Amino acid sequence: MFSKDRWKEILEVLSSNWFRTVLTAFGVFWGILILIILLAAGRGLENGITADFGDIATNTMFIWTRRTTKAYKGLPKDRSFDFRLEDVPMLRERFPELRYVSARNQLGGFRGGSNVIRGIKTGAYDIYGDYPEIINQDPMGITAGRFVNQNDIRERRKVAVIGEGVVSELYEAGEEVLGSYLKVNGVNFMVVGTYKKKSNDGDGEEGQKQIYVPFTTFSQAFNRSDNVGWMAITANDGTSITGLKEAIVSALKEKHKVHPEDTRAIGYFDLYEQFNRVQSLFGAMRFIAYFVGILVLLSGIIGVSNIMLIVVKERTKEIGIRRALGEQPWSIRLQVLMESLVLTILSGMAGIAFGALFIFGVNSLLDASGPVDMFANPSVSLGVVMAALAILTFSGLLAGFIPAQSALRVKPIDALRNE
Repeated sequence: MFSKDRWKEILEVLSSNWFRTVLTAFGVFWGILILIILLAAGRGLENGITADFGDIATNTMFIWTRRTTKAYKGLPKDRSFDFRLEDVPMLRERFPELRYVSARNQLGGFRGGSNVIRGIKTGAYDIYGDYPEIINQDPMGITAGRFVNQNDIRERRKVAVIGEGVVSELYEAGEEVLGSYLKVNGVNFMVVGTYKKKSNDGDGEEGQKQIYVPFTTFSQAFNRSDNVGWMAITANDGTSITGLKEAIVSALKEKHKVHPEDTRAIGYFDLYEQFNRVQSLFGAMRFIAYFVGILVLLSGIIGVSNIMLIVVKERTKEIGIRRALGEQPWSIRLQVLMESLVLTILSGMAGIAFGALFIFGVNSLLDASGPVDMFANPSVSLGVVMAALAILTFSGLLAGFIPAQSALRVKPIDALRNE
């Protein structure tokens, strides 16, 4: 089956008209190259957009209060209200599927500027009053010191954890950060930790310019009582926060005497729903990449099949002589199939190699130029390469099947008369 003479014959057939062979192989080469580039580009876009989510727990929703738009139970419309700390245990009791319910308060950001002073330097940053579990919902890498803990909450300690962006703006290079003091809206806080969030934009993004203090300290220092500005709610693994969203909103409406049909009184952002939409978009992009790539590859396979038909036609007399000398039909079929398979796989492997070089070049340019918004580390998995090899093998056999059958239909006496 794999004799030296057979392989020698295959090489002679493919090299007898090398220009035709190269043009035929180019169709398969181009098809597999396009498939790999499309899949790598899709993966790069997926990596870039997913990086924008950072390490945040995606099965999470954020919920806050707004003004009511309907009167209810003797209360007027256009009424403002706040969540309260007692809402947290209420939600945990009513919804055992929830993993974390974190009450949060905030200064700065969309609520207005917050002056932070250290010595003669000042800055405007987002100040968050949080509980320790928030680090599980919005993960950050602690680069020095520690994060807020339960003792800080219980004792209302005036401590703060600051981002690397705050450090770079308010501290000199090499200056000791831990144990230093910052003044936030006139209240002194001791720095007990620094953090850096994973980001696609480096140290300069706004996520590195935030300050975290204990929730109880925040409430006391800035006169928030037990009011809660907003909550971060995360469901257990295997439970969709999107499926619980309406029930959670209804429970909070009931607790705060908001009309059940008032759709604007409570605002929320469902991160899990948005993440699933992005994932669905990536799935559609992968389908399109496979669809387009396989169509281009199919056109190359059709070219291989047509050329093999021509080769069989040119070798009609040879096939007739071999049949007359007693060569078995399966041997002739195997010869044509192997010629088709070798041509397809060699050109396909060349396409895979060039695709790998192209991806390597793009990644090298990205490393040299720095991060690019919404695009990072284009690549294809080993599974994709193995699938491509399987497609090539199947395609090679498919391309040779019709010519092989055509070769078997050649009658020895007719072939010998052919000129």
